[in-house]
Parts: sequence; C-alpha cells; structure tokens
Amino acid sequence: MKILVVLVICLIQISVAYQYHGYRVYEAVAKNTAQAQALSDLEMSELFDFWSPVRLNKPTDIMSSPEQIQQLLDVFNRNSIQHKIKIDDVQQLIDAQKNNMDNEIVKQSPSLRYNLTWDNYYRYDDIREFAYALGASYPELVTVSVAGKSYEDRDLILIKISSGGSGTKNAIFVDGGIHACEWISPATVTYIIRELVENYAAHPQYVDDVDWFFMPLVNPDGYEFAHTDNRLWRKNRRILDETNTTCIGTDINRNFDYHFDEGGSSDNSCAPTYNGGQPFTEPESRALRDAILAEANRTKSYLTVHSYGQHWLTPWGWTTELPADYDAMYALASDAVAALTAVYGTVYDIGSSANLLYANSGPSDDWAKGVAGIPYTYTIELRDQGPVYGFLLPPDQIIPSGIETWEAFKVIAEAVALME
Repeated sequence: MKILVVLVICLIQISVAYQYHGYRVYEAVAKNTAQAQALSDLEMSELFDFWSPVRLNKPTDIMSSPEQIQQLLDVFNRNSIQHKIKIDDVQQLIDAQKNNMDNEIVKQSPSLRYNLTWDNYYRYDDIREFAYALGASYPELVTVSVAGKSYEDRDLILIKISSGGSGTKNAIFVDGGIHACEWISPATVTYIIRELVENYAAHPQYVDDVDWFFMPLVNPDGYEFAHTDNRLWRKNRRILDETNTTCIGTDINRNFDYHFDEGGSSDNSCAPTYNGGQPFTEPESRALRDAILAEANRTKSYLTVHSYGQHWLTPWGWTTELPADYDAMYALASDAVAALTAVYGTVYDIGSSANLLYANSGPSDDWAKGVAGIPYTYTIELRDQGPVYGFLLPPDQIIPSGIETWEAFKVIAEAVALME
C-alpha cells in the first residue's frame, strides 16, 4: 500500500507572536501499512504539525500542543505505534538556541566588510550586506542585482559569480530560504558563495569553468517573521484577505506552474501547504521564475536548498513516475552525495520526491526541469535527520553543513563544466 502524505510542515498557522511552551515533539515509527495509514490520517486532520513525512519503518516527527498531547498518545496506543519523546518542550529549545546566538554575536569580531560568520544564524539585512560587500570587494567575480521585491518590499538579492566568458559558459543556479523556518538553508548557501569568492585562488576552476547564480534568501519576509515572531513559520507573508489576517501566506514551493495543484498541496488558505489558488501568485515565486528563465538556455543544474532530513531529491513530486533521464540524474547525485558523506559520514538518501518522501505539486524543482528545461535539477534537504533538532538545528552545525555541502557542489560543478 502506497502512503501519500501532504507535507512536512514547519508552522503553526497563526500571525501573531507565538510561543511553544509545553509543545512536545514525538518520534513515531510505523511498522506496517495500517500504522502508516493511521499516521497519514492524523496528518490529514491538520490537528498536529508533522515535521517529517510518514514512511514505513522510518521515524516521523510530530509536534503537539500541550492540550492535544493525550489525543496524540491515544492514537499511538490505539494503533500500537512505537513512539518516544524527542523534544520535551519546544520553546525551551528555541529560547536556549536564541540565548546562545545572542551571546555569540556579542563575542564575535566580524569581518570589516560584513557581519556573517557562519557560526550563527543571521538576519536578512546581514545577508543583503554580505552580498553587496562581496560585490564591492570582488567586482571581477561578483555581480549583485535585485531579482524583484518581496510582498513586504524587501529586495530579492541575485548574485552572479563569474570570472568572465560573456555568458558562454555552462551555469548552475542555486537558491535557499524558500521556507522561512529552514534557517540552515540560507546559512549554507551563503557559505558556498563565500567559498567560491573569497577562496577563489585555492580552486579557480570552479568559477573559471562555470558561471553561478544564487538567490540565497527567496522568502525574506517569512524568514524575518521566523526570527521575530514565530520560529516555525513556513510560508511567505502575503495577506490573502484583508478581512482575515489569521490565514496569511502561501507556500512558495507549491506555487510554480508545472502540474500545479495535482496533489501534495492545499487549496485551503489556512493550510501550511496553501498553493496560492493559482500559479505564480506570489512575487517571490515570480522573481525566482524570471531569474531562472533569464539563464535557462545555459543552466545545466538547478539546486534548491531546504531542510531537514538529509535527502538528495530529484523530480518528480507530482507523480511517482520518473523522468526519462532519471538514471543520469541519479548517477550524478550519487557522486555528489558520496563526496559529501566522505567529509563527516553524513548519510543522505537519494531518489525522486514522490517516491522517497511524499507527493507535492507545484515545487520549483519540478518546474525548473519540466518548464525551464534544466536537466540536473535537485532539491537538497540538509541536516539533520531529526534525531534531536529537526528544524531547530543549532548554529554550531552551520560550518560542518557548509563544508560537506561544498564538496557535493564541487562534484556538480565539475560535471556541469563538461556538459554540452
């Protein structure tokens, strides 16, 4: 029996400052299809936050409010589902990490050019400052532009890294921060940008042979809201209805026009996977679309960086059928993951989104391959696998994530440089 789930979610649908005191995360493991169906039915009820997908013999992380803990335990016990407490109090973990982050920022002596240090999570203004500082310090390599504006009028920064070639080289397009709560994504993407630029002399071939395009933070409004109001916010911040300010935002990664709304997204504006009602309703998805299309004729790989779970995913999300060139995509992904794993032993699964995880329609990776025609298109779900932290990955894992992911990106770049 194939269990299709809606989504890993990272938000409570509420638009005011939110606290998670007493919220608990359980790890549950479905050992048979009946148990998996019970968990899938529970997810469809939208009473609980499923941090990871329902899969047979794999852990599923589920967050519950204190008022609903007994209801969740009843489901576990009624269906004999193996379970354990993973996070006893979500707010305590959020507060502890915030205090550590604040202390680190006080102690650090940041670069004279920018604040980012990669041993902490930084805000939108810091990421924007970083981009322009690189552009000013390395004008021969870095060009910074604005791909568009977010709903709340923040610049959507686009960074081109190139040593020349008049636009004739093959290209790689990378984005991060589509989902607001996945802080490790823009942190890792900016680490890769720094490695390419500031350490160019150590490995010039990765810039001389390939052009790179980065949108390090696609969803700055949601990202800022996750820092100031709701750590587990997922969507953007567009107000959908002036008379209803409770249900806010669209899942940008369900808003792309390729097999739109064909499963794994929601037409309910209050749902965490709300797809916007129509394709490209969001300024952020339109800006990302236009930036990709501007270079699609020479872009050979699109890498969209998310968390968590340690998965290297190929299209498709809308169907369990595989792309015609899946074997070639899988082979390159295997080489990249092998290089990543060789650093610290971090293990990644490889496979198509719908087969390895869950159905999802309207994501950017499906569109990039199916419409923009980019052959090697991947969604990368970074650390961790959820043994402790899930979306709340501590800052001391940013640099290890960056180091190992850089090794995978080197493999992609080497392959892209040789493609016709």
